[in-house]
Amino acid sequence: MKLTFWGAVRTVTGSMHELEVDGRKYLLDCGLYQGRRQEARERNLNLPFAAAELEAVVLSHAHIDHSGNLPSLVRHGFDGPIYTTQATADLCQAMLRDSAHIHEKDAEYLNKRHRRRRAVLGEDETPEIEPLYTLEEVERTLPLLSPVGYRVPFELEEGLVCEAYDAGHLLGSTALVFDWRRNGSRLRLAFSGDVGRPELPILRDPQPLPPVDYLILESTYGDRLHKQEEMVVQKLERIVNRTAQRGGKLIVPAFAVGRTQQLVLLLHQLAEARRIPDIPIFVDSPLAVDVTEIYRRHTECYDEETNRYLWDGADPFGFRRLRYVRDVAESKALNDLRGPFVVISASGMCEVGRILHHLKNNIEDPRNTVLITGFQAEHTLGRKLVDRLPEVPIFGEPMRLRAEVETLNELSAHADQAGLLRWIRPLTPTLKRIFLVHGEALQAQALAARIGEVYGIETLIPERGASFELK
Repeated sequence: MKLTFWGAVRTVTGSMHELEVDGRKYLLDCGLYQGRRQEARERNLNLPFAAAELEAVVLSHAHIDHSGNLPSLVRHGFDGPIYTTQATADLCQAMLRDSAHIHEKDAEYLNKRHRRRRAVLGEDETPEIEPLYTLEEVERTLPLLSPVGYRVPFELEEGLVCEAYDAGHLLGSTALVFDWRRNGSRLRLAFSGDVGRPELPILRDPQPLPPVDYLILESTYGDRLHKQEEMVVQKLERIVNRTAQRGGKLIVPAFAVGRTQQLVLLLHQLAEARRIPDIPIFVDSPLAVDVTEIYRRHTECYDEETNRYLWDGADPFGFRRLRYVRDVAESKALNDLRGPFVVISASGMCEVGRILHHLKNNIEDPRNTVLITGFQAEHTLGRKLVDRLPEVPIFGEPMRLRAEVETLNELSAHADQAGLLRWIRPLTPTLKRIFLVHGEALQAQALAARIGEVYGIETLIPERGASFELK
């Protein structure tokens, strides 16, 4: 068994790991890399392996940094099955179509702007920008999705079986265990995907895994501890109230899948308890609208608290002041609407989508607040906002950052350092080695040091392209 790391190594995005068993190759995740625009485009366009040689993809969950480059894989010749849960397959139907639409529209917008600048400023002509992938390529990808159940082993080849466990991170998310048996010997590898946090809104807690020999472990928050959920609710309450008192707009970049539904549920609870003013709350994302409908269908993934809404005949993702926005004209009209109000819009790292237009129209007004609700990868616009740079580029134009910027990382669906240590504890008696991925260097190094202190297990932080023989 051979393992090669192609993505989400010493960084958070672009999850992609190649597993080779008896000369047959499999891919664990195929996510979009996000960062500096040109570097991200080059990495996402040019795969570092022959896609046509892959037997199958095993997908941990639907977040774009794990699933978002599947259409590029298909364009390069892959036509095998993509194994994942039914909830993840349903989310990918919506997310990959939306991703293609965004890539196509952003390319159209940038080409139009370049043509206008050439006409007005006499700039040199540049090649037209092509979208990373198209809707047609997505439609070729979706039929390859092959649903599997939790705790239902499925065979990848003779002697190699995979089993999915609930990772508690996102609707349908999984941690994966690969069990290889050959000539009386046995080797077990686990891939954590993204490990969720106990007692988060909506989803069940992460399931423990059986004993394994090797573990690929995420390390997004490997150097920090989250605050308690009660403190998160209080912080959200204060931010909404403070912005409303100024007559400002609360602009919330949020992942359309998972984070938006969490925020809607928390705002629902605050509104019901009359802890925030009676102001409009908009979810401005066609994808979030579609995804929320998928969440409503997959009640089997809910925790007991969220199921209580259903038992009472209520909708956890709908209340009086909440409005879902799909239409483009209605989205643009929000820029002319006076505050106070809240608008939640994708994407979560502020790289593409409608959130860019909301930021462009609002970050220069000190009455407004930008609320960052999750991890922001290096070089993204979201990270520049978190770092509170005095000037940030939006659509290539410099904008003064005068709005207040707040963070709510405690709502993250990723386990923190203590949570990761607890989650791997049952595995430690048999673990030979841990590979840390999906974390920037400092976070991974801190977690590796702590694993060494607590469990004494060899922990590596691989570089991109590094390969390891597992024995």
